[in-house]
Amino acid sequence: MPVVVGVDGSPVSRLLVAKGLEQARWRKTPLHVVHIFHLPMVYTEAAINWSEVAEAQRSAVWDAVAKDLEVEDVKIERVDLDGYPPDVLVDYASQVDAELLVVGTRGRGEMASLILGSTSHRAIHLASCDVLVVKGPIEG
Repeated sequence: MPVVVGVDGSPVSRLLVAKGLEQARWRKTPLHVVHIFHLPMVYTEAAINWSEVAEAQRSAVWDAVAKDLEVEDVKIERVDLDGYPPDVLVDYASQVDAELLVVGTRGRGEMASLILGSTSHRAIHLASCDVLVVKGPIEG
């Protein structure tokens, strides 16, 4: 039963990996670090290669946490998925029978969370496992 951590490239991602590693060590279990590419709803007449956009985003996210994942005492699995991040993350945690799901909050405030949604809020309500919400720095 792994610990699952969702990362998105935000400044709190490194903190999430650190907390996930801490929990995986304590529980003596693998750590699955998950990034989910979400295709934004956009209308444009420009020709956009969305697979290139997704690959660039994935590369940036993994580069941001690469050094944090260089550990020898915890088995780490990197996972790339596509879809609506809160739902896909919760579904993945359920599929792998996660013991714990670690998510973050970027501190956007109530209005932004109302408009943009909240991964942590949704995960708390939908996950079948425990959820650890790691508070990141408040964005100005």
